[in-house]
Parts: sequence; structure tokens; C-alpha cells
Amino acid sequence: MAASKPESDTGDHSALAQRLRREVTGDVFFDTFNRGRYATDASFYQILPAGVVVPRTVDEALRTLAIARDDGRIVTPRGGGTSQCGQTVNTGIVVDVSKHLNKILSLDVEKRTCVVEPGIVLDDLNRQLKRHGLWFPVDVSTASRATIGGMAGNNSCGGRSLRYGTMRDNTISLEAALADGRLLQFGTVPRDIAKLNADEPQIALFRDLLALGEREAGEIAERFPQVQRRVGGYNLDALTPNGAHNNMAHILVGSEGTLAFTTKVELKLWPLIRNKVLGVCHFGSFYEAMDATQHLVKLKPIAVELVDRTMIGLGRDIAMFRPTIEAAVRGDPDALLVVEFAEEDQDENLRRLKQLGELMADLGFGWNQPQRRWGGVVEVTEPALQASIADFRAAGLNVMMSMKQEGKPVSFVEDCAVPLPHLAEYTDRLNRIFEKHGTRPTMYAHASEGCLHVRPVLNLKLDKDVKAMRAIAEETFAMVREYKGSHSGEHGDGLVRSEFHEAMFGERLVRAFSEVKQRFDPDNVLNPGKIVDAARMDDRSLFRYPPDYRINDFKTVLDWSTYPGAAGGFQGAVEMCNNNGACRKLEGGVMCPSYRATRNEQDVTRGRANTLRLAISGQLGPDALSSDAMMETLKLCVSCKACRRECPTGVDMAKMKIEVLAARARSHGLTLRDRLVAYLPHYAALASRLAPLLNLRNRSRLLRRLGERFAGFSARRDLPAWRGDTFDPTALAVGPEGGPEVVLFADTFNRVYERENLDAALAVLSAAGYRVHLPKPPDGKRALCCGRTFLSAGLVDQACAELNRVVESLTPFVARGIPIVGLEPSCLLTLRDELLSLRRDDLAAKISTHALLFEEFLAREAKAGRLTLALSPIGGKALVHGHCHQKSFDAFKPVEQVLRLIPNLAVETIESSCCGMAGAFGYGAETYDASIAMAEASLLPAARKATPETLIVADGTSCRHQIKDGSGRQALHVAKVLALSLDKHRQATTSTLH
Repeated sequence: MAASKPESDTGDHSALAQRLRREVTGDVFFDTFNRGRYATDASFYQILPAGVVVPRTVDEALRTLAIARDDGRIVTPRGGGTSQCGQTVNTGIVVDVSKHLNKILSLDVEKRTCVVEPGIVLDDLNRQLKRHGLWFPVDVSTASRATIGGMAGNNSCGGRSLRYGTMRDNTISLEAALADGRLLQFGTVPRDIAKLNADEPQIALFRDLLALGEREAGEIAERFPQVQRRVGGYNLDALTPNGAHNNMAHILVGSEGTLAFTTKVELKLWPLIRNKVLGVCHFGSFYEAMDATQHLVKLKPIAVELVDRTMIGLGRDIAMFRPTIEAAVRGDPDALLVVEFAEEDQDENLRRLKQLGELMADLGFGWNQPQRRWGGVVEVTEPALQASIADFRAAGLNVMMSMKQEGKPVSFVEDCAVPLPHLAEYTDRLNRIFEKHGTRPTMYAHASEGCLHVRPVLNLKLDKDVKAMRAIAEETFAMVREYKGSHSGEHGDGLVRSEFHEAMFGERLVRAFSEVKQRFDPDNVLNPGKIVDAARMDDRSLFRYPPDYRINDFKTVLDWSTYPGAAGGFQGAVEMCNNNGACRKLEGGVMCPSYRATRNEQDVTRGRANTLRLAISGQLGPDALSSDAMMETLKLCVSCKACRRECPTGVDMAKMKIEVLAARARSHGLTLRDRLVAYLPHYAALASRLAPLLNLRNRSRLLRRLGERFAGFSARRDLPAWRGDTFDPTALAVGPEGGPEVVLFADTFNRVYERENLDAALAVLSAAGYRVHLPKPPDGKRALCCGRTFLSAGLVDQACAELNRVVESLTPFVARGIPIVGLEPSCLLTLRDELLSLRRDDLAAKISTHALLFEEFLAREAKAGRLTLALSPIGGKALVHGHCHQKSFDAFKPVEQVLRLIPNLAVETIESSCCGMAGAFGYGAETYDASIAMAEASLLPAARKATPETLIVADGTSCRHQIKDGSGRQALHVAKVLALSLDKHRQATTSTLH
């Protein structure tokens, strides 16, 4: 696949950089923009690396390690970059294994084991295992982007560790390279090390480690917390005498890349969960929920997950989660406990679910109890709702971080674990600590393990809040030790907790940690500063927002007032990205199509948001916002708006891109292609009169090449064909007089290129009895346009002028409550989105609320019983692709609903991300390959596979063109499909009459 390569290096041309480029075929970055994208993870830290290498093979990764060692540089392995504690940020060279080192190397279905490369993503692994009836059950909430290597480095746990254990419990062996380059196998070895069949250096290493374990066995037994969720420090307990063998891989699990560079991981697999039920337990008080947990686990569920009041409230404000909250939550609970049973026998699961209700009643919780003990159980047996609840819980961090304020829930005491009998008292005391320091917490996650994700709301740009964080950490950790719990029950040490090891484990064991580090890595090459020799957790020079963090003056062109607080506006919107990486998912939903095509950090929403934050804060040099490097960063952003809906923190990169394009247009002007695309609505009428001449381009190889050279349109792509018979209505209203009124907004693309869709919409609406108004332009001249083509070039003033014309034309209709219906999603939905960012007035708001897609309007009317259409069968199956903006605005389901009005038509949706055409994007010479790669992910294969009789339906102009170009199939707008069904019925009726 020839998708986009990240921007070329413009930075360091030192001997190190040049040597890496000579000896490594993968990407090598030493420029400030790319280094900045790797300077952060999901923690609040930021450390700029010297360079980044993305190796294509394990050999290249080890070669990078050797070259860095020769140059005296440290090396930090990195997977998905979703660490909560700063494990994957450091100086030196970052080695990103997630792009290429992501294969299953072997699979033994009978023994339920597999060997994988470290960069494979958990969800991707489980997708491949599913066909064999197996899965890897360490189901972390970041499963869509967490790599197995990162999970091993962190000793990840997941929501079902009550049943399946931690990463350590499911790791059989590891292959890893020491800092000196030796590649060793770490697995089960005899304590009598002389029996080990290995080379002398490996025997010597293992002998020394086992001797240390034996020497410190008493101290380990005394000081290590006796809770399952303990992932702090090195796993010295893996070295102590406990039978005839020890698994040496377990000293590397949880070592955060500080001891060796993992190259292979052998995993224990489990049978797939085939049956399950959920009980959503409601509680009127948080304390009661925590106290009840110790009793609920006696029913042997595989998980008990907490959802607190804050998370419920935030979920109601996020469009993709609102239906889940409405379906699963009753009344106004202070906390929920989601109890999961997943035995092989579904009858047994149902029996335990019934027992759960009985137990809740025995504990005094019932729907009719007094408010003090109010609660009950919502039984969830439907797989779809179970999945949506799981998705909501998995998005917990991002849901919490969606608060639109400068103070955010901060991770540092975030996953302490205490024994269950102490959980209620612990959380009660914790709340008092937060209150003492002037903040409040968010709490959710693994109640069954006594490991809650607890985050106080703080603003780490303020020195007083940083001091409060320090005080809260010290007081909380002291309380955890009092309960014999663990500082970290899931997310490890990193920069946040490593400095507290002496208080947790004692001076002697901390010396033992240092001895292990010295034995593995005497020159301190591998990810130093984690677990041992740590900096202070509150060293602000290491923060994403250090004391000198400032935002450069920047005048925005759009309204960003929905981001309140001192850091509101565009800055606040950019800083909503918490780096948790939900945009890095490879399947499901739409976000982020460019990343799915390239796997480059540059091309993912997180990478773009980080780049914008660094640019507006002056960390990328002067004029970075409008620079060539910034345009390269945003080049493959197709403005699909998927992040607007699917990013739980609401990062709207399509809207942010408009700001960047506007800044670029002001400082650099427009290219010829920008002008041709932007001003298309202005010259469309003239072009239609010159259609035969202009269409010669598609038939001439020479004209294609000239168009690519001078205008940047790919010679490999046909341009939309101009036509002389554009849609230009002779009447201003169509349909029966006195019928219900509706306005048809004729967008430029359908009006100029595919007028038959507008004709079809008129026919359908008229046949249904509606009086259809076709609004007249206020100046009586050029047709109305939503301004989207101008926005795509950053010409916001021109777009605003177009929208002002639209507002003026539509105002008389919306004043009478008449709905506005459009066919092209990107155009009609501009009236629901960008219009409100350009005009904050009542007229714009009214038009926004009245604007509906054609299928939304028909589905609404059908649901209300007001739609009467005489339709006949036209085929057996319709295959439907949704436009990205339809999905972003939750406006895709109506397409399916309307198509099902046609008798005997089976409707199937193509599970696809962006089609890849995205307006003018797919026509660009430099973006053509990425465009095709996006389409080939699922859309084009599905279209090619469809039988000739199958109707292919796509409402987006760009989508239809991509399907035609890539598969040779003609896709239809839903209006055209309905019109065909309507005609079929008329023909049948006429035939019957005659």
C-alpha cells in the first residue's frame, strides 16, 4: 500500500541520525514536529526525545538499540503510548514497535498458546483468535490500541482479572534483548540452575537473580502487598523459592522497558466467553456500593465494575453513550456496580443473576426502599446492550476527561488497591482527603479487586494544585500502606509512583530493585528513571504544562465559546486531548480513517492535537500553525468528523483544521487547486455550459498529466463529469397545494453533477403529499450554497457570506416551522454544525434545529404515522454505506429505516470507516494513495463482492464516486432508490388498470 509516509526530516542531521537512516529502513525522525508527537503519553508528563525510530523488523529494532548504545543514547520502547504514569516518555531514542512489529508468529490451538510480536494490539490479536474459539482475556480498557508488549511491560490487568488474573499470570515466556544486544529466552527454569541448557552468560544472569530472590525471600514476604492487584516495583517474588522452578519471564513483566527490549511474547489463551449476563446494581450512596462489593463477589462473578455519579452524568452528555445510560440506569443513583456472570451454561448465569437480586434485597437494597437504602438491579441479557455498557465502562478515562474546564481528573493515586473489607472505609477517607485539599474525585472501575480509578480534579497549570497533588499523594499512599494495599493496582510506576517505593517496600527491597536494574542494564541504557532512580513526581519541568507554558496570541475564525474557563476557546478545545489514544483503534466506528491507512502517529487525531498544542504554545517555533510541517500533519485529515462523535473527550479535528487552513490562507495564500475547489459554486453555472470541453480532461492522457502538474489533481482519477442539464427549477414549489410543507435545499454537488437525485427527492416528497418549496436566492442570481467548499480551503469569510445568503433565504420558512431537507450530508449538516460556529444568533439556531437530511425527515414522518408512500419491491438486497457526517451526527440509522419501507428489501450495512474520497481529498495527486487505502479497508471489497442484483446505496456524493472508481459499481442515493420503488409501483398499477 502506497499510503502517505510521514513528513520528511527537517531537523538533526547528526552522525547518529544519518547512521540510523542508513541502517534502518523504517521511519527515522529527528524533526521537532515528530519528536513532539512522541513527547507525551496518557500521563500529564512531557519529555522531548532526541529522535524516533519506527523499525520494520525486530532486527531493525535491535540494530537501533545497538546504534543508540554506541552513541551513548538511552532507548525507550513504545507501543500504543497510552501509559498513565509516564512510562513511555524519555530523552534519547524512542522505538515505536506498534506500526510494523504486530504479527502472530505462531498459534497452538490445542495447547491454547500463541507467540506474538510486541507491537500487536490486543483487539487485533483477539480478532484473529476468535475464529479458533480463543481469546487473550487481559481485557484492558485500552484494548483497541494497547500493544501486548506494552501490556507486558506494565503488567496490565483488565476488568476481568478476578477470573483470569493479570498479564503476569498469562505470560508463559518472553524473548528479549539486553541493553548489550544479547537476545535471551526468559521462561520457566529449574532452581537448580546447573540443569539449564543455556549459554554461560544467561546461566550467570539467572543464577544471580535466583540468588537474590532467595536472599530477600523473607523481606519480600513481609513487605510485598498481599493483593492480586500489585504491579509496583520489580516482581522479586517471581525469584523466590516456591517449588522446583521459577518463570524468569515474570521478572520482565511489569519492568516498564527498563531491563530488556522485548521481541516476542508467548501467551496463555482461554476459551471465548460464549454466554453472559449483567446485573446493574443501583445504590443511593457511594459508601453503600463500596461496602456491598465484598458481598457481591461471593456469587463468583468474573467482574464487578463501578460507575459513579460523575461518570453517569458525563455519559448523558456524550451522544454515543446517551442511549446506553437511558437503557441501563434507573432514577438518579449515586453509584452503579455492574456485575458480570459468564459461565458456559447460560442457565447458571441466569440463576446467579437471580441470586444477585436476592442478595441485594437481603442487604436492604430495593427499588421501594427508603432513599437511604434505595437501589435495585437492572438485569441485562441482551448482547447489544451488554456490549454498549462494556464500551461505556471501557471509555471511563476519556469520559471523565470530557469535562470542559481547566481542571481535569488527574491520574496519580489512580489505581491504588486495598483489600475488599476496607474498600468502603478507604474511599470514604479518600474523599475527606480530597475535600481537605479543595478538590473532588471521580471514581470508577474495578470494585471487585478493590482497585478503583480515583482521580481528583486539579489544574496542573497552577502551582497550588501541583502542591495539592503532592500532599494528596503522600496522604493517600500512607493510608494504602495502613490497609496493607498497593500503591499501584494496574497502571504501574513510571514517573508518578517510582519515588514512593521506599515507603512502600522498604529501603532493603529498593536496594534490591536497583541491584536487578544494574545486573540487567549496567550502563542505564533502557528507559532510565522508572522504578529506580526516579525524579520527583511533581517536578514541573517534566509536565505537559510546565511553569513557562504560554499560548501565543491567536485570533480564531470560528466560535469556540463552548469551551469555558480561563483556557477556553481554541486552546481549551485542543487541550481536551488526553492522549489516551481512542483514535488509534483499527476497527469499529469511523475514527480515525487516515491512521487506519498509514499507522503513523502523525496521521491520528491524537498526533494532530498534540502538534496543535505544541504549535500554539510556541514549542515548535514561530509561525508553526501555518507552516509546511503543520500542513503535512493535517494533510491526511479527511474532516470526517468521526472524532467529534467517537472521541469521548470531544476533540473535533475537522473544526480545528478549518482554523489551521484559515491561518495558512492568510499567510501563504491559496494553491490553484484550493481555488478551483473553493470557488466551484461560483463558476459551476459557466462550467456546465462548457461541459463538453471541460470533460475532455477525463478522456485525454495529456490533459490528465497537465492537470496533475499544474493543479494537483491526480491523473489516476476521473474528475466528476460536468453536465449541461443542471438542476435549475422553473417552479418555486412542487407538490399538492395545501399539503404539509417542506423546503428542499438543493446542494451544489447534486444540483451540478447528479440532478437526478434532486428530481427523485421531489418525486418522492410530492408523491407522499408534501408541498415542496425550492427557496430562491436572496439576490436572485447564483444558486444557494452551504459554503463547505470555502471551508475546505480555509476561506471562512467567503463561507460565512454563502451561509448568510442561505439564512436569509430560509428564514421565512423556519419562521413558519417548515423543515429544511437536504440530500448531501456534508452540505445539509453544515447547517447543523459550522453555521453555529460562524453565526451565534437566533436565526442560525432556528435553521440548525429545522435542518434534516432527506432520510431523517422521512423516517421521522413515518414514525409519526404521517408518511404515505405506495412502494413496490425493486430487488432482494440493498448494501448501504454511511457517509462519515451521517455517522458523526447519529443520522445514519434513518437510511436503513427508510429503505426498509420498500417491501421485501433486505438491508445490510457495510461496516466501514471513511470512503476515502472525502470531497476533494481523493482527487489530490499526493493523497490519492491514502484515499484508495481507506476505501480498500472494507468499502471497496464489499462493493466488489456484492452480486449484480444487489443495490449499493450511498448518500454522499464523494462516497458514490469512490465506489464507482474503485469497484465499477454504481451506487445510488436513497432518494433515487425510493423513486425507483415508487415508479415500479406506478408501472404495476398502470399495468393492472390496462
